[in-house]
Amino acid sequence: MSHKHQTPERPRLLLIGANGQVGWELRRTLAGLGEVVAASLEGEYGPSIDLMDPQSLARLVDEARPDAVINAAAYTAVDRAEQDRDSAQRINADAVGELGALLAKRAVPVVHYSTDFVFSGTLGRPYTEDDQPDPLNVYGETKLAGERALLDSGARALVFRTSWVYGARGANFLLTMRRLFAERDELRVVDDQVGSPTWSRMLAEMTAQVLYRVLRGELDLDEVGGLYHLTGGGEVSWYGFACAILEACGEGCNLTPIPSSEYPAPAPRPAYSVLDNGRFERTFGLVMPHWRDSLAQCLEELD
Repeated sequence: MSHKHQTPERPRLLLIGANGQVGWELRRTLAGLGEVVAASLEGEYGPSIDLMDPQSLARLVDEARPDAVINAAAYTAVDRAEQDRDSAQRINADAVGELGALLAKRAVPVVHYSTDFVFSGTLGRPYTEDDQPDPLNVYGETKLAGERALLDSGARALVFRTSWVYGARGANFLLTMRRLFAERDELRVVDDQVGSPTWSRMLAEMTAQVLYRVLRGELDLDEVGGLYHLTGGGEVSWYGFACAILEACGEGCNLTPIPSSEYPAPAPRPAYSVLDNGRFERTFGLVMPHWRDSLAQCLEELD
């Protein structure tokens, strides 16, 4: 059955996680679509929300009366999640399911982000949405539980799985490398984990383009709702990504490739977690730029 939620001329868009690296870009890209209610834990851009508290979420949705919701909040500390499963489960899974239930009742569309870490990385080819998830760590397990809870909630949902997100803000590989290049002469970087770096701005722009068409009634979520892979084009190892950043920064740092076994971390990582964007491209007619092109643009801006 199709529910038509009447979208006003200037829709209210509730953005949850407005201070994260994707949320920060979404605040800007969504502003052209309507009035953005930007919620975050500290509440620096709008209402505050504590995803550890179910009441906080219900109250926010009641007060915001949104025409669409974009959830960019997540527990993303992959290693810390191994010891702090309860918080990761609450923020990445339980709260997402509760959000879905709240929005299903209102027939309000929701966009949510998931991760390449729902896969073990043993397939040896880019993963499609039809491949069976098999996460290696608590972060991946809780993100998988969240996307399933949302899709099972009856909400009109789009779930975008992305990977290796970086940008001009937040804690990410690009900013860490730039800092370390300036501080050190030598760096050892893992070369046996391969993925697709994704610029937070491109992710936000693709989201806004799809949501614009949903809000205008050009896309029916009863037909196109569900799960999509959405990452930068191409693939590279962390070492290769570091080399590309170094080349652009022109710092005199020596990079040495190492296996993951020489850089032990509490949470195991997938070795090859490239995602296939084909379903997204076919459904929405949009293509993410190659990661190298996005990196060049992001660095231009940083400088």
